[in-house]
Amino acid sequence: MNFAGVLFFPVTPFDAAGRVDAAVLAEHVASRLPYGPGAVFPACGTGEFHALAAAEVGAVVAGAVTAVAGAVPVVAGAGGPLGHALECARLAEAAGADALLVLPPYLVGGPAAGLERYVEAIAEGTSLPVIVYHRGTAQYTPEVMARLARDPRVVGFKDGTGDVGVVQEIVTAVGAAGRDDFSFFNGLLTAELTQGAYRGLGVPLYSSAAFAMIPEVATAYYDAYASGDEQRRHELLAEFYLPLVRLRDQTPGFGVSLIKAGLRQRGLEVGSVRPPLVDPSSEQERELRSILDRGLELVGAAAL
Repeated sequence: MNFAGVLFFPVTPFDAAGRVDAAVLAEHVASRLPYGPGAVFPACGTGEFHALAAAEVGAVVAGAVTAVAGAVPVVAGAGGPLGHALECARLAEAAGADALLVLPPYLVGGPAAGLERYVEAIAEGTSLPVIVYHRGTAQYTPEVMARLARDPRVVGFKDGTGDVGVVQEIVTAVGAAGRDDFSFFNGLLTAELTQGAYRGLGVPLYSSAAFAMIPEVATAYYDAYASGDEQRRHELLAEFYLPLVRLRDQTPGFGVSLIKAGLRQRGLEVGSVRPPLVDPSSEQERELRSILDRGLELVGAAAL
């Protein structure tokens, strides 16, 4: 499965009554395709998987699949309680998804063997290939990843811990397992900030929540990253991404809330976030607008 390009994690729009807004979702996904994402990951972290019912996951994935129309792979979220994860996986398969991102189990953490079995159970639940998400209650060891990499159904690994030593061990262990078709992703918040370091670990791909909100800047960053234009990449980091990260870190959950706020500011009515996340204050909204304006100035795009 080829994931060349920015990995697009769309938000899940909600209408005034708090329901998934299928029309806005379709507009959101379709409007980003001209910027060349490597894949679309609906109903994952940026898409508030934690707050969606299984039926809503299925609806979001179906809407994304329709909007993408085969242009790039669609990778759906599946995780939490095992029964919920399996239901989401089956609905995603029925909706036409190309693969699954296995999110962490809910509440409890298990030993390495239990986490391995969790991934295997989801992989056995459908015919879709799976990508392992390493974070939170799902901390995989190099030994477990080496075993999982021997299963052709497991096609990727996404890190959300930031433990670069462990990530390097896992990259090495999977390589020793003989896989040359295995994808590695940086899944940290605002991954552009750390992707320079992850590339040195053998992790060339990264997820981009910013792409959902401001694809002009996210694409400019990716182009600089892919072409080796370090001066341009660091300019975008210093003048757009670092201010965005400082704002993001003011409030837990803003990795999603700011993206939705930015989309609303840019004219797409995606609604609010669901609890326990909260929307930015009016002062934070003003700061976000200033950051977005500066990002657009940097890439020569029209201001908000």
